[in-house]
Amino acid sequence: MTESGQPAGNGNAIRTDIPHPARVYDYWLGGKDNFAADREAAEWVLKVVPEMLDAARAGRQFLVRSVQFMSENGIRQFLDIGAGIPTSPNVHEVAQETFPDARVVYVDNDPVAALHAEALMPKNGTTLVVTADLRDVDGVLDRARQTLDFSQPVGLLFVASLHHVLDDDDPAAIVAQYLRALAPGSYLVLSHGTDEFAPERMRQNSEGAAERGAIFVPRGKPAIERMFNGLPLLDPGLVLVSYWRPEGGDPGPNADRAWSYGAVARI
Repeated sequence: MTESGQPAGNGNAIRTDIPHPARVYDYWLGGKDNFAADREAAEWVLKVVPEMLDAARAGRQFLVRSVQFMSENGIRQFLDIGAGIPTSPNVHEVAQETFPDARVVYVDNDPVAALHAEALMPKNGTTLVVTADLRDVDGVLDRARQTLDFSQPVGLLFVASLHHVLDDDDPAAIVAQYLRALAPGSYLVLSHGTDEFAPERMRQNSEGAAERGAIFVPRGKPAIERMFNGLPLLDPGLVLVSYWRPEGGDPGPNADRAWSYGAVARI
């Protein structure tokens, strides 16, 4: 999906004049793989919603904890949708601490993210980077089958990616299509920004993103829960990401500022 919400049909063209979520998050997380348009958008967002920085950082920590959890429960394959630019520790680094042969497929529509991911991946056949529109479910799954065995359980991750999908594209239905490909015993990990705590400021954020050619659609808890398509959620359910099984039981001092809900479901 391009920043305008249109299918990515321009090959490996890189737009540096339009902010991309992967590169904005990279900037927030202290990375250097971003352009002036990304940095301008990132700084503008933080002026309107400074809590987005807490959400970005807590979201990465949620990803790490969820992958650790799935690995501890025997998952050796992962499909990370909307993976963004690699930020260590990433999915394959966490998973391969438990299973050195764990297999990971990263999917993102930003060629910059793909280029950097490919450069950092181990050259042993355990990881694959796919540049694709997450809405092209059949295309993504066909590519992922080069690395993953879908007859066995898979950890499917949508971490901070679906709030960049418009309502018209029905993110819950997109998730449902991926779920149909998974074997019993798989897991779904999903996190999503919410507008429940500051509706007006989040509306400004969305409008500012649209003016810059990007998409950001924060949603309420019921809409986010529907994206799990009725799957039972593991304890503690759908909570702010800092509160999902925090290390040592301590969610941290800025936990309530991380305005993103997350949960894990078993399939």
